Amino acid sequence: MTEVRSQNKEVRSQKSGVRRQSKEQIQRNRYIISVYMFTVFCLLNFIFPLPLEASSSVNKRFVYYIYWSGIRGGTAVMDYETTPSGFIISTRATSAPIISIFYKVDDFAESTIYPDGYPERFIMKTQEGRHKRDKATYFEPRIDNKPQKVIYHNNLEDEKIEFLLNKPAHDPLSAFNAMTKMSLEAGHSEFIDIFDSKKVWHTEVLVLRKEKVRVQSREFNTILVKPLMKSEGIFRRTGDMFIWVTDDDRKIPVLFKSKAVIGTFTVELAEGDF
Repeated sequence: MTEVRSQNKEVRSQKSGVRRQSKEQIQRNRYIISVYMFTVFCLLNFIFPLPLEASSSVNKRFVYYIYWSGIRGGTAVMDYETTPSGFIISTRATSAPIISIFYKVDDFAESTIYPDGYPERFIMKTQEGRHKRDKATYFEPRIDNKPQKVIYHNNLEDEKIEFLLNKPAHDPLSAFNAMTKMSLEAGHSEFIDIFDSKKVWHTEVLVLRKEKVRVQSREFNTILVKPLMKSEGIFRRTGDMFIWVTDDDRKIPVLFKSKAVIGTFTVELAEGDF
């Protein structure tokens, strides 16, 4: 009888261990997906949007497939829309249906931009499992040489802070619309000021070299760049990122790569209005 009880305890112990391992594995997988999708969202906020002018009538969409170590885990969409008062750039990254069953990701960002290329409003709404963020930044019009007022809202925490900037700054999306107008010469760096996470970041983008790459059965002549930005929006939980943009006036991002704790994230241009 004593031996039977001992065996029963051993079986229960083994089952408990299996349950603990199962829970640990689920938590680990959720963490990986969270890092993975947040990386993609960061990449989309660090892209080089098409050079748009408010006077032109342009509406474009680009669709990207998202991979983690070769496994397709989501889709990302970039939209460009002109308006009478400027233009709007938006990005959205969502997890694939099979991943959304146990860990849904839906990250959205939008920048409304004045005709001079500087931002009027930047909003970011993200959902990663149970974790949500809802933030907005408003940039009042610049007047002569006076400091520019910037109002930051954290809607979920009911936080509102005002800042005075001595020189104009971009948000993460408008910044790289401006970058499309720079030369991006290999071996050189470009710099731009970006307001993000309640702070102005003097951001460096290393222009590494020119490369020919094949993406989704298409071949592109590209410029490889490496952004060096360390705000909350970038590099929160990721490693170095590399972006390949077309070697022309449009500078369309066609490929992104970034290493994480486990595996590599890749984002590839699948379709778009070229």
